[in-house]
Amino acid sequence: MSLAARIAGSTLFFALTFATAGTAIAQSRYNLQPPATGVASQIYDLHTLMLIICLVIFIGVFGVMFWAVFRHRKSRGAVAANFHENTTVEIAWTVVPVLILLGMAWPATQTVIEMKDTADPDITIKATGYQWKWGYDYLQGEGEGIRFVSNLSTPRAQIEGGAPKNEAYLLEVDNPLVVPVGRKVRILTTAADVIHSWWVPAFGVKQDAIPGFIRDAWFRADAEGIYRGNCAELCGRDHGFMPVEVHVVSAAAYTAWVAERQAASAASAADDTREFTLAELVERGAQVYATNCAACHQPNGQGLPPAFPALDGSPVVRGEAAGQIAVVLNGRPGTAMAAFGQLLSDADIAAAITFTRNTWSNSSGEAVQPAAIAAARGG
Repeated sequence: MSLAARIAGSTLFFALTFATAGTAIAQSRYNLQPPATGVASQIYDLHTLMLIICLVIFIGVFGVMFWAVFRHRKSRGAVAANFHENTTVEIAWTVVPVLILLGMAWPATQTVIEMKDTADPDITIKATGYQWKWGYDYLQGEGEGIRFVSNLSTPRAQIEGGAPKNEAYLLEVDNPLVVPVGRKVRILTTAADVIHSWWVPAFGVKQDAIPGFIRDAWFRADAEGIYRGNCAELCGRDHGFMPVEVHVVSAAAYTAWVAERQAASAASAADDTREFTLAELVERGAQVYATNCAACHQPNGQGLPPAFPALDGSPVVRGEAAGQIAVVLNGRPGTAMAAFGQLLSDADIAAAITFTRNTWSNSSGEAVQPAAIAAARGG
């Protein structure tokens, strides 16, 4: 058998081995996640195709190279040929790579076009990146008007090494994004502070969220389940604590979830107009603080100076309530202190401020009511 035949046979064997092992490769921990959408399946197939092409080229090039070195070694008396320029070879090594690149570019272009086709969605959701959480607004379709913030829910004990880590460590949230199976969902991404990136590998979606810009992507999940991702942009100190969790549910379950969220929104709106006792505000504020503030200012209120100042004994917290309300609503430009005016309700902001003013060594005895937050907003 000639050398060319042996190389061709080996190449075909490896190509067929990779092609028929697709299912096993899909489940491998060293490969891409199993795809859950049509676009993700195309991306996975492209990934496998490119690997096979690279493998064929590798075997062909290095096979010929090692054969040439072995066959024409000096110990066998080989004498180097003396030639210059060969038109046939020049044409071949120009045309063949061009054909290979065209063969790779055609399916890649089709996939990219499919990824960018966000027309005619069933549901449109805006995902806003904050340091370090995601805010979701349902803008179109069933569930329109729903909005919430999604925070990391992994317990601090696991993060600090005081408890065993679960399977969803750093990939679990308190309020997951919920969408129905088989429906086209358009995701609009933007950011309120720095560049973030909304990434769910199983959906084949990775879209940057840039302050002042709206970018879009889409997915249509083929099966119900829980799909996880995270912010894929280096967005600051807690970049690794900004996960994405998507629950794909049946149409009936989605309708029930929408009704539940709408009822919760109505209850939250009612809370914004009522008056709470000091104890009620402190109890509610402890939960709001743990979810939104403790990562920077620490559960003990000591912060991480100078980037994150202490709230325990802080002149802002112990000063006039109006000053602290302004900081929480509007943030501090040029610092990591985010504006929570668009993230939290009046009742939650009032509760968090009341908690900080009456916890640790702070003991103002003052209850900041939601009406004060509404007034500060100009409402």
